[in-house]
Parts: sequence; structure tokens; C-alpha cells
Amino acid sequence: MRQNWGRLILCVSFGLFAAGCPKGHGEYNQGDKATNLQDYDAALSYYQKAVKADPHNATYKIRLNQARFEAGQFHVKRGLELRKRGDLQGAAGEFQRALGADPSSSIAEQELNKTAEMIAEKNHQTDAGSEPPTDHNQQPLASMPPEIKPLTRQPISLKMSNDAKIVFDTIGKFAGLTMVYDPDFPARRITVDFNMVTLEQALEIVSLQSKAVIKPVTENTLFVFPDQPQKRRDYEEEVVRTFYLSNVTQPQDLTEIMTGLRQLFDLKRIQQVNSQNALIIRATPDQLMLVQKMIDDIDKAKPEVIVQVEVLQVSTDRLRDIGILPPQQYSVTINNGNTTTSVTTGGSTTTSNPMTFETFRHLNPNSFSVTSPSLTANLLLTDSDTKIIQNPEIRSVDGQTAKLKIGQRIPVATGSFQAGVGVGSAGGTGFVNPLVNTQFTYLDVGVNIDVTPRVHPNHEVSLKLRVEISSHTSDANIGGITQPVISSRTIEHDIRLKEGEVNILGGLIERTDSKSINGWPGLAKLPILGRLFSDNKVDHLEDEVLIVLTPRIVRMPDWTKANLRPMLSGTEAIVQTKRESELRSPQPEPTPPAPVQPPAASLSTVPGAAAQPAQAAGNAVAKIRFEPQTLTLKAGQVATLGVVVENVNDLFSIPLLLQYNPAVVSVEEVQHGGFLSGGGAQEISIVSQPLKDKGQYIISATRPPSTPGVNGSGTLLGLVVKALAPGSTSLSIVQVNAKDSQQKAIPLVTSEATLQVQQ
Repeated sequence: MRQNWGRLILCVSFGLFAAGCPKGHGEYNQGDKATNLQDYDAALSYYQKAVKADPHNATYKIRLNQARFEAGQFHVKRGLELRKRGDLQGAAGEFQRALGADPSSSIAEQELNKTAEMIAEKNHQTDAGSEPPTDHNQQPLASMPPEIKPLTRQPISLKMSNDAKIVFDTIGKFAGLTMVYDPDFPARRITVDFNMVTLEQALEIVSLQSKAVIKPVTENTLFVFPDQPQKRRDYEEEVVRTFYLSNVTQPQDLTEIMTGLRQLFDLKRIQQVNSQNALIIRATPDQLMLVQKMIDDIDKAKPEVIVQVEVLQVSTDRLRDIGILPPQQYSVTINNGNTTTSVTTGGSTTTSNPMTFETFRHLNPNSFSVTSPSLTANLLLTDSDTKIIQNPEIRSVDGQTAKLKIGQRIPVATGSFQAGVGVGSAGGTGFVNPLVNTQFTYLDVGVNIDVTPRVHPNHEVSLKLRVEISSHTSDANIGGITQPVISSRTIEHDIRLKEGEVNILGGLIERTDSKSINGWPGLAKLPILGRLFSDNKVDHLEDEVLIVLTPRIVRMPDWTKANLRPMLSGTEAIVQTKRESELRSPQPEPTPPAPVQPPAASLSTVPGAAAQPAQAAGNAVAKIRFEPQTLTLKAGQVATLGVVVENVNDLFSIPLLLQYNPAVVSVEEVQHGGFLSGGGAQEISIVSQPLKDKGQYIISATRPPSTPGVNGSGTLLGLVVKALAPGSTSLSIVQVNAKDSQQKAIPLVTSEATLQVQQ
């Protein structure tokens, strides 16, 4: 029976406990635990269950909203980290989780859209087979002017003296580019001597000599116009771009940057947008590249400093009051003892009779009364210490003043008093009380600190400091108004400290020593007995304020080597940039191995040429050979071999590749042979590229544009050969691509020469 009653009581207790707990309390506690472990997804799930169990519980709803925000921010942070490492798909997944946790998160939606655009752009770049949109309105607008894409970027060696247009055309034909000229481009004879230069370098040199400017119209078409200010304004392409600055906090900072860019690069079209911290600039591509470089260098987060301030104020008051203060005043009164009492209707009046000289004749001891004050014995010792410690921290951006005020604001009366006004009346002159208009201002009393930091690159901090310590000491009545009396101690100075260096500001020390003796003259000065006839008071008061400053740098400018690296910006009149590859000497491209030649005369390797000897006019075979075919030299000796063509018809250009043993001989120079110039009447262009380490030499000889080819036989080129070491080698033409004036291939039979070098 007792067991049944115990069970019943236990069940009732559990029931009452369960009824007293709100619904969803267990899930709510689980959510708190998950939040402490920073498992925000689990916390969000638990809080959602708690709210579902008790929809009207305000505490559950508040924690649910907080968990949504924290979970969203957590996934946004992880997504940014993944995107920074290049994992775009993982970043997009984190941003989607952030939106699922907190659908109201704008930052998650923005970052998700940005990541989706980056993924689409990456897929578009890797998808080489994607078709462009057929609708021209859907095609993206061009962002930059076209860049030239020549058929070859072989280094150029050229010696030529001719009109600038012919020189431009020669270089263009070598690279497979079409040159178009302004109608006002003047004729100017120039002389060029290129030795292993790039296509861009060759075009720039010719442009400088002919005072011309080259503008790419398409990837294989160049437009040449005179270098004149008006022509530049007519033909130079401009680009408009918006630059968003992420570290500008004040409009004057953006104005300062805009003014600097305008003065540096002579920008005429630049607009400042304060609401977006942006600059919209329309200028040439070279100017925009320099502007981008400057903005990357300047748009850095400002340094930040935390100044740890410790204020210690110590007050000490020691008072000692020892001695017996005897009576210092006695009063003696002479009374005549006669009084007169009169009775009136309203009552009685008592009047003392005045003393006369007759009274002094009847004086006796009863006529005198003496009044003596009581003496005071003091035995007091007071020793009080007061310490006030304040330890605030001030965080400030470089160059901006931070203020800290700890204390009270005490009102101080400041105002004007209006005088009374006289008013006339029948009974006389009346008077109206003055109207008082009192105004108050408030003073900050306590610890007031103003600090302006400057962070230096060597991790030192300059502080422009003002420290004021004030207190309300007493009150004074001024003009009928009680005004506070405020004591103030102020320090103003500029200091430079290392990061973490402790600086102690002392000197705010006040000491007051006072000593007073109050007693009977003479007796108060006795060595020991003087304590019985005097009161000695000694008061020592000390008040000291100590201020300790410690700067801590929490952010430094993110200056990189790219920010400190200078950039070529053109001349004073023309702002332009250049790539490093345009300034360096070109590196020869690897040449495929030469095909093996049969011992007998071989056929031309022109693509598409028939594998049979080409027949010129009169059934004669067109040939190219060396003259002489056998040559014996000594080490260090130099000789000239001729490259001779025979039986050619309408020969316009002839590129060829020579092969030899670079350990035995070396081809030093290529000379004009006279055959392509038509007996000296025409200037030809010869472009050559030696590959001495491989024992190869690339040569291209071309007649001027719009001229017919030459017929017959003659010396095409002259090769200056130098003997290097004893041995034997063959000098062969391993590849030739002769063309006529219609750019059709001319098959040629090639041969080789034998060079013998003796000791």
C-alpha cells in the first residue's frame, strides 16, 4: 500500500514538473549547446523545432532569428574563403546554404550571383566550340580596341632605305598584316637597320622615324596616320570605365584621388560619384591602365591603432592635530546692580540704569563678572589614501582624431541679465522686477583624451596627444549664482613610439604641506610644556596623476611589390604604356628539324609542289645553287658564297632556310645579290634571322610591292661565311618557298655546297 502511494506521488510530481516547463524547452537547450559549439546549422534546426512546439514563445523566436543570421554569416564567410582559393562550385554551394538558412540575407544573394557569373565566364572560356549568339543585339560590347595577331612573330632583321610606306608594307607582308594609310600621310624616306627585333619593336622604330602613329583596325589590319594632335584626337580610340574604390570613407578622399589622377595623366573626362565611392573615366587604354595601377597602389585600407591608456590618480592626506587649546579670550563686565521696573497697561518693562562716575565710588568685588571660554584638548591623526584607476582603449584610423571622455558633464551658467523697467502711475512711480535670462553650458569634467595617430612603415606610431584631467573641487557664488570651481591639468605634446612601447606621462604632481600653531604667546613655544598651552596642526596633502600610453598596431597598409614597382608612362605629351616583352630582345622560336636530303639535287619542299623538277620557259629547270659549290678555308678565314638562281620566271619573293655545322663554320652576314632589284633599279628588302646555335639561317628576300617579278638567272644573295674549326660540312638549302608576283609558288631544285676548313 505504501509503495502504491509512493508511486502515485512520484507520478504526480513528474506531471506537475512537466506541466510547469514550457513546450520545446529541451530543443531550446539543445540549440543553446549547439550555438556554444558554433554548430549554427544544428542550432537553427533545434530552434525551429522549439518554435514549432511553442509558436507564441517570444524567447524562442528571438533565438531563432539570431540563429538564422549567424548561420547565414557563417556560410557566407566559408563561401568567400572557398572562392578565394578558386573553388567556385564549393563557394556557390556555401552561398546557397546561407540563403537557405537566412532568406533575407542580401549579401548571400549578391555573392551567389557573382559566383554564378564567374562560373559561367570560366565555362565560356574553356568551351572552345561554343557558338556566338546569332542576334547582334545580344553580343557583348567590345571592352578594348583590337590587338594585332600576326601570322608569325619571328624576329626581324632588315636593312632598308626607302619611303616609309614601303618599309611599313615590307614589315606588314613579313608578318601577314595589311597596312592602310591616312590620305594626309606624307612621303618620307627613312633608313632602317634591324637586327633581331620583334614585330612591335620594328613598327615602333619605323613610326618614330616617319613621325607616324599606328592604330589597329582589326586583328590583321593596321591604320597609319601622321603624329599630329588633331589626328590623334580624330583617330585614337577611347575607353570608358568605372573604378570602384573600396577603402574611401570620406568624399574629400575621393576628391583628392580624382584631382591627383587628373593632374598626373591629363584626364579631361573624369566624374566623381560620392554615393558609390566611384570614379568614371573616359580616356585612352594606356591612360586607363596607368589609372588602374595608381588606384591599386592608393586604394588601401588605412592603418589602425589601438592606444591603451592607463590613468592612475593617487591622493594622500595626512593630518595630525595634537595639543591643548587654552582659552584665548576673557570678558570682564562691571554691573551697578540697579534696575528699574515700570508697569504699563500692556505689561512690565525692565530697564538697567546706566553707570555714572558716581558708581565707581561704590565698586566692590560683587560689581565685576568675568566670562572665560572652555579650553579644548585635541588628539587627532588622519591618514587617507585614494586611488583612481582607469584603463580605457582607443582605436583610431591613421590620421583621424579619436576622443575619449570619462567623467561628468557639469553645467556652468552663462547668460545675460535684463535690467528692471520703471513704470509711471497716478500714485507715483512703480517698479517691475527684472527679468533674468540665464543660459547654461556643460563642461566635460573627468578624463578627456584626444589622440591623432600616424602609422609609419617601420611599425612606429606618432601620436598627437592631448590629455586633460579635471575635477569639481568647490563652488563659488558669482553674481548671485553658484558656479562650480573646476581644477584642470592638461598635457599636449607629440611623441613617436614603437609598436608596443610603453610611454609614461608624469609631472602632474601636486604636494601641499601646511603647519599651524594656535596657543598662548610665549608658552606655546616651550619645548615640551608648549603642548599644554597650544594646538599644533600638521597637514600633508599629495595628489599625483600618472598616465601610461601603449600603442598597438592592428592594421598595416597592404603594400606589395607590385605597388612599389614603377611603370613606364610614355612622354610628357603622350601618355602610353608598354609591355615588358616589347622592350626585350626576341627569343627565336624552335625550328623543326630539317628533313634529310638525298645526296643528289633534291626538289623544293614547297607545300603542294609536285615531286618533279619544275620547268621554266623553254623546258629549262628552275634551280637554286651555291657559287662556288666547293670551298676550302683556314680557321678564322672569311669568304663570300653566292646564292644563284637559274631559269626563273616572275620571281617576286624567296624565303629560304640554310643548314650547316655550327662547330665548323658560321654564316656571319647576308648581302644583296642584285638579281631581285632588277639591275639596281629597285630596292629590295631582306629579312634575316640567324640561329647560330642550331646551325641555321632564315632569309627572306622580297621585291617592293606593286612591282612585277624578275626573269632569268643571276646572283640572288651573298653569304659571308667564317671558318671556325678544322673539319668538313655541307651548306644546304633545306627549305625554300619562292613565289611569283601573283603569290603563286615557284618550284625550285636545290643543291648544296661543301666547305672544308683546314688547320
